[in-house]
Amino acid sequence: MKRVFLFVLTNFAVIAVLSVSARLLGVDRFLTGNGLDLGMLLAFAALIGFGGSFISLLMSKTMAKWSTGARVIERPSSQEEAWLVDTVRQLSKKAGLPMPEVAVFEGAPNAFATGPSKSKSLVAVSTGLMQSMNKKEVEAVLAHEVAHIQNGDMVTLTLIQGVVNTFVIFLARVLAYAVDSFLRRDEESSGSPGIGYWISSIAFEILFGILASIIVMYFSRKREYRADAGAAALMGDRRPMIDALRALGGLQAGQLPKEMAASGITGGGMMALFSSHPPLESRIAALESAR
Repeated sequence: MKRVFLFVLTNFAVIAVLSVSARLLGVDRFLTGNGLDLGMLLAFAALIGFGGSFISLLMSKTMAKWSTGARVIERPSSQEEAWLVDTVRQLSKKAGLPMPEVAVFEGAPNAFATGPSKSKSLVAVSTGLMQSMNKKEVEAVLAHEVAHIQNGDMVTLTLIQGVVNTFVIFLARVLAYAVDSFLRRDEESSGSPGIGYWISSIAFEILFGILASIIVMYFSRKREYRADAGAAALMGDRRPMIDALRALGGLQAGQLPKEMAASGITGGGMMALFSSHPPLESRIAALESAR
């Protein structure tokens, strides 16, 4: 469960840097100098929101390699690695995709796919997954990850995150301006925001950012069903994907870094609204009921 949490965490970091930079450069003073200019604020929020999201997308593959220690297979050093690369190549060909980079990382059973575009993607599996599943089940997991790339899930997530970012920044500043105006209601207006605006905007951005992650995680869960169905289509049989999910349910799934949690084959958590993956039982039931 890697890709989405890494993407979301990177996005929050980028947005924080852009927001602080905007404050230091006086952008907020410009937006509130003569009362709150909602049109300009919306344009500013969209610029920062989508800018942060697309910067996170461009960084996704590099951050994935760095955070997991994934080693890209340039030249297979074993029959297992040769099989892994060849299987991804065949699945990518069926999906009509360019060959992605293939990598392995140390850890308990898991896998992920990421990258800024279909032509610059990465598929990685853990050593634990390779050792714990038979080849047909591993192939199903790889097909699931290739399906994520085929569906353009990272770009879709970027657009969703961009919209969410925009509303977070916009609403945070509108409410912060209202709070600041209330606190200064008995004072003469200086034409620029006071301390109440700065503190409130940061607090509201954090609060709305947490709430917005629920929306992102909802779409993440939905795309898992699509990737499962895509894996079944690529393999011409849904049974291997069902077997792989059942195998994962009986294994101690790898707890990937929290910032990478949504693109892996396993996922979930104690708080269902913040879970990047549906329960394995629900995914199995969806595959079994598919016609």
